[in-house]
Amino acid sequence: MILDNPLYKNQGIHANLVLFTFDNDKLKVLLIKRTNEPFNNMWALPGGAVYNNETIDEAIKRELKEKTAITNVEFELFNVFSKIDRAPDMRMIGVGYFAIIDKSAVSFIKQTQKTQDAKWFDIDEVPNLAYDHNEMIDDAKQFLKSKIWQKGILKKLFPQGVTIPELYKLYTIVLGEGLDRRNFRKKLLLGEIISYSNKVVKNKGAKPSKLYYIQ
Repeated sequence: MILDNPLYKNQGIHANLVLFTFDNDKLKVLLIKRTNEPFNNMWALPGGAVYNNETIDEAIKRELKEKTAITNVEFELFNVFSKIDRAPDMRMIGVGYFAIIDKSAVSFIKQTQKTQDAKWFDIDEVPNLAYDHNEMIDDAKQFLKSKIWQKGILKKLFPQGVTIPELYKLYTIVLGEGLDRRNFRKKLLLGEIISYSNKVVKNKGAKPSKLYYIQ
């Protein structure tokens, strides 16, 4: 490596988190509204530039805490975004992280020095975002799709249990297709993904639903 090669200069790394939740039968993603350039006043994913004295994992934890006050989220890397023009001021490699969480388990602040708002957006109502963050969300949805039959994902979303109608709605949104309702519950039970809880949940205007635990 030739250190003074100009092709090495003016490069940086972004770490961004696609944080999903499921609330009121909607898949949602957490976005923050920027207050600095570039992309001032635009919505974006939580995250930012990686410092020279930290790992990328450390950077995403710091950025999430600084811009939302959220801590203790389990995340994993799902893709790297390297289009040359993804940032307007210099070459920035984007490292995308994925996490999914029970909405009631976190709270966040809406304003910081670098943000003016933060809120959950329905996945079908995400606006045009800063950088390539719409692309990041699309890729994260595909990553979620590949993992949706794993118990760990469901347990993070429904630590206190879940009904079959809730799970059916989640799966149809994530998979993007209808499922055979008659075999859906059977598949989850035979796959040892859920188990009976002997409890029911009251629904407004509908029959009570059985509550199941994620195994």
